[in-house]
Amino acid sequence: MSATTTAPDVFTVVRATIAPELDRALAASRARPLPASPSSLAAEPGHSRALFTRLLEAVTTAAPSTDRPTTGQGAPADTTPTTSSTAADPAGATVTELLAAYADGATTPTAVLAALAPLWTTDAVWSDAVLRLVAGADAAATESTRRWAEGTARPLEGVPFAVKDIIDVADTVVTSGSLQTGDRVAQADATVTARLRAAGAIPVFMAATTEFACGGPHNARYGAVRNPWDAERWTGGSSTGSGSALAARIVPLALGTDTGGSIRVPSALCGTTGIKPTHGLVPRTGVTSLSWTLDHVGPMARSAEDLALVLDVLAGDDGADPSTYPAVPDLTADPARVVGMRIGVPRSWFTERVDAAVLAAHEAAVDRFHELGAEVVPIEFDDLEAVDSECWTVFYGELAANQEANAATAERFDAGTRARFEVAFTPSAADYLRALRRRPLVQAAMVARMDEARVDLVLTPGIGATAPRLDDLTMSVDGERHNLHEVVPRNTRLFDYVGFPALMMPAGVAPDGLPVGVQLVGRPWADGTVLSAAVAFQRATDHHRRVPPVSASRSTTASAPGGPSHP
Repeated sequence: MSATTTAPDVFTVVRATIAPELDRALAASRARPLPASPSSLAAEPGHSRALFTRLLEAVTTAAPSTDRPTTGQGAPADTTPTTSSTAADPAGATVTELLAAYADGATTPTAVLAALAPLWTTDAVWSDAVLRLVAGADAAATESTRRWAEGTARPLEGVPFAVKDIIDVADTVVTSGSLQTGDRVAQADATVTARLRAAGAIPVFMAATTEFACGGPHNARYGAVRNPWDAERWTGGSSTGSGSALAARIVPLALGTDTGGSIRVPSALCGTTGIKPTHGLVPRTGVTSLSWTLDHVGPMARSAEDLALVLDVLAGDDGADPSTYPAVPDLTADPARVVGMRIGVPRSWFTERVDAAVLAAHEAAVDRFHELGAEVVPIEFDDLEAVDSECWTVFYGELAANQEANAATAERFDAGTRARFEVAFTPSAADYLRALRRRPLVQAAMVARMDEARVDLVLTPGIGATAPRLDDLTMSVDGERHNLHEVVPRNTRLFDYVGFPALMMPAGVAPDGLPVGVQLVGRPWADGTVLSAAVAFQRATDHHRRVPPVSASRSTTASAPGGPSHP
C-alpha cells in the first residue's frame, strides 16, 4: 500500500483535537450527575436489555399489517441490469445482479472469480484496500458453480466478499491493522464469516482497517487507503478497505464494523451503502473488540437490496456473544412500505457543522421520499450534545480496558491510535459508569419521542463534508477547514451509543466531484423498515450506481453531478 501524500504529524494533530474534546465531554457529563441513590431511575445497563427485549417481543409477535395507503407513487419497478450485461462486466455487478446472472446461466462463480482476482494484485489505487488473499477461493468458486448447475445453490452462492482485518477468517493472517499483533493466524472463522460461507459466499481477501478500528488514516503497518474518487483523499474509517474496494468495483460485498460510524462513514465518503444493525442483531464472536458496548458488525455493499439479502444471513444468536438475542425480527426489505411511511426530519444538531452540498442532498432526499408517498414530519431529540459527550466517555473507557496490556509496547501503535490510547485513561470509573447509566435513559427517551411523533424512521444528513485530505487530515465545511475528528463522527456515533439501526447511502455528488450521503435510522429491531425505505429510494435514484474515476468496472460513466451512472 502507498499514499500519494506525506503524512502530517498525526500524533500531534489527533491529540490536539481529541484531548480538548474529551475534556469538554467529561466536564459536561460531570456537571449533570444522575440523582443519588435511592432513586427510581431505570438507569442500569440491564435496563437497556430490558427495553430492547420488550421492543423485540413486540415486533416478533405482532401480525404484519396488510393495510397500505394508496397515495403517492411508491417505489418504481426494479431496473436491475440484464444478466448479459452482468456477465460482460462482473466488476460492475451488485450481489443481486450476480445472483440473477448465475441463476440465468449467463455467467458462473468460476468465471466471475477469474475476472475479479487479477484486480486484487494490481498497483491501482484500490490496491490499498487489499491486505492479503484468502486461500481456497478457487475451490469454493468451483463448488458454487457446480451447485448452480445442479440446482442446489444456497442464498449467496458464489458471491465474493472482502473481510475487514479485525474479523477472523480461519487459517488466515488477521492483524487488526496493527504491529502489536504480529502475524496472528485466526484459528476459526468469526460467526459472520462462517455464516456467509455457509450461505455459499466466498471470502477472497482481507480488507484494510485503521489500527484496531480506531487508528489514524496513515496506518503504521500498511499505509493509508486512498479514496477511488480522489487519490489525495481518505476513504474514512475504520472500514477503509471495505469502502475503497466496493467503490472501485473490485468486490461486490464486504464485512465491516461500526463503533462510532465505521461502516457508515466510508459508505458516505466512497459512495457506497452500508448498515449498522441494531445492537445485538449480529454476533460479534471472532471480531476484535474496540469498545464492546458500542461495537456492531454489519454488511457493506453497493445497494440496500444487497444489504437486506446479506443481513438476513448474518442475523441471530450464536450462543457465544452475550449481547445477542434469541429472536430475529422480520428483515424483509419491501420498497412498497414507503407509501404512508412517516419519516422524521431533525433540523438541529444533525444539520450543524454540515456543508451546504450535504444539506442540499439531504433536502433532495426528503423531497424524493415525499414523492414516493412517505409523510415527512419534523422531529427533534433532546440534549444531543450531552449525549454525544457520553459517547466519548464510553469509547475511551472501553478502549483503555481493551488495550491496557499493550501499554508496555505503546510505541508500536500508529500515531493515531497512540494519541487515543494516551487520553483513554482520562475518564474515571464514575465517568464511565455515569455514561453507561445514562444510556438506557437516552434510549427510552428517543424511542418515546419517535412514538410521540408517530415516525417509522428518521432521516439525517450523512457525514458533514466530503472526504478528508490525506495531507492535513482536514475537511471543508462551507470553505472552512476542520480536522476530520470534528466532523466525521458527529452524526453517526450517537446511534452506536443507543444501538439503533442506521443505514448510510449515497445521495448525490458535491461540487468537488465527491459523493455525499444521507442516513436512515429506526427504532431497535426496525432494520427491515430502514432497508425497505432505502431500497425504495435507490429504485427512484441512481446515486448508488455512480462510478468513481478510478474503477475496475468496464463502464466509463463518471461522477459529475447529474451525470450518467453505471451501468
